[in-house]
Amino acid sequence: MRILGLDIGDRTIGVAISDPLGITAQGITTINRKNEEYDINELVKICNEYSVEEFVCGLPKNMNGTIGIQGEKALKFSELIKESIQLPVKMWDERLTTAAANRAMLQADLSRAKRKKLVDKIAATYILQGYLDSIR
Repeated sequence: MRILGLDIGDRTIGVAISDPLGITAQGITTINRKNEEYDINELVKICNEYSVEEFVCGLPKNMNGTIGIQGEKALKFSELIKESIQLPVKMWDERLTTAAANRAMLQADLSRAKRKKLVDKIAATYILQGYLDSIR
């Protein structure tokens, strides 16, 4: 069963996929957002390519656990995925995943330009891996 992990932002969507056994997550791409129709079509292509059966979307929460503006946007987009693609969607607390992704890239001594290109894909990987670890 392959699961697609998403880090949903205003401008981009980081995408990660699980291995067929659901043990590890690997970042695969970053979708540059244009409009909802384009975004969904890109996700459908990925779903078909990898035989995806489920989505895990990052839910950005405030540090006190409340859901702010970005969290509301992620929830709205996850509903659009459910309606359009008709696959199960789970939400996963993504607090500090972007910070962790940036920290890992700094430790790898990547340039600022490379970090900017990779951060969403790596954050999606952290989101998905956290979920996979929780269900094992």
